Amino acid sequence: MKKFATALFAAGLVASATACTATHQLTTAETCERIQAVVSNPANNAGKTGMNNLANQIRPIHAVASDDLKPALASILAYTDEQAKENPDKDKLAGLQSGYQEAGATYSKFCGQAGG
Repeated sequence: MKKFATALFAAGLVASATACTATHQLTTAETCERIQAVVSNPANNAGKTGMNNLANQIRPIHAVASDDLKPALASILAYTDEQAKENPDKDKLAGLQSGYQEAGATYSKFCGQAGG
């Protein structure tokens, strides 16, 4: 039984790896829906842990995001990654702030208030 479980687990890993390499690019509407699901979670807005959660949930979306939103998500990730550090570099954060704010404007432009 142990060998069967190990083989099943290994097959699952191979299938997961294959699925990851065969991902398709999301439409802008699909990207908006996924982002909305992440940003609507209040736990993603609470301190360093919230920044970590936000970044970790945006990372897979960024990988398949529409061309319209991919740069905005990259800016958000850069900002949240720095903000979540134990000792964030204040100068670096100040430099990333404008990109973070622009990302918010881009999100609003493409996703609107209702998230799509």
